[in-house]
Amino acid sequence: MSCTSPSFILPDLLDDCKDYPLRCNPHCEAVARASEAWLLAEANFSPKKQRAFLRLLAGELTASCYPDTDATRLRVSSDFMNLLFTLDDWSDEFSTQDTYGLAECVMRALDDPEGFETEKAAGKLAKSFSSRFRQTAGPGCTARFMETMDLFFGAVAQQAGDRARGDVPSLEEYVALRWDTSGCKPCFALIEYAAGIDLPDEVAYHDRIRDLEYAANAVISWSNDLFSYSVEQARGDTHNMIAVLMQQHGLGLQEAVDYVGQLCKQSVEFFETTRIQLPSWDPETDRDVQAYVQGLQDWMVGALHWSFHSGRYFGDEGTAVMKHRIVTLLPTQPKS
Repeated sequence: MSCTSPSFILPDLLDDCKDYPLRCNPHCEAVARASEAWLLAEANFSPKKQRAFLRLLAGELTASCYPDTDATRLRVSSDFMNLLFTLDDWSDEFSTQDTYGLAECVMRALDDPEGFETEKAAGKLAKSFSSRFRQTAGPGCTARFMETMDLFFGAVAQQAGDRARGDVPSLEEYVALRWDTSGCKPCFALIEYAAGIDLPDEVAYHDRIRDLEYAANAVISWSNDLFSYSVEQARGDTHNMIAVLMQQHGLGLQEAVDYVGQLCKQSVEFFETTRIQLPSWDPETDRDVQAYVQGLQDWMVGALHWSFHSGRYFGDEGTAVMKHRIVTLLPTQPKS
């Protein structure tokens, strides 16, 4: 179903999270710029891709999502964030087979940063990050990080296959895939790392903790689908809930946008309902759990604000879009 409207109105997503203060790590500026230099030293970007990367401001996102961590852990987390966005962009251009190759290289580098040898940029960056992450990350946090990165790569490989075949998944298939293509799960594992905690498995995998992660992932994923839709529809990418709703369920553009916005609102409400249902363990564990839940909250509000300030979705128009909430669709790019 083709879109006849050149623009749509974003839901007031910031209002949904108005009770969540936006905070920023005091080490933001120095760490963000150093992390960008770290990635650029290996990534071998073209001038065009380098300009786009520098407008990403992944370090600023990291500083909002981990506002209380120290400079060293913030730097490691920022390096991962820059790497994750780069891996996501690279996988968008890869075939399914190439995506599997990228995944194998990166996962081996993350698993054995000292022993694995590679000359590939992705592998070298992953080795650098992982060697520093593993110095202080707890065993549970490390295991969860590796598990969720494996899920991320499996999902992006499936996405690459769908893209190559021109398939548009059903809503149920898309939702199941999006939990992992969002990249939220490994970033949530980094909440433990940034806070210097290591939740016991019986806590980390508790139903209420998982419900909170589900809600936070939903807010971040569905709002990202709203923010990225203009860019993605211009290049013909259908891995977006708006595209799925329009093509598989016959909704108009604004109807689909409103539907996704309502999901975001409901997810924030579910997060709050679930938060007050958390059980109590022991005083130390309860403090760690509260730090983790605070990290999920920081991620939700931090990602929302960053999406308007980064150049990734709205170019130079982010401040204006944040104010009036009107998104004008980019023209469709010709097939290469």
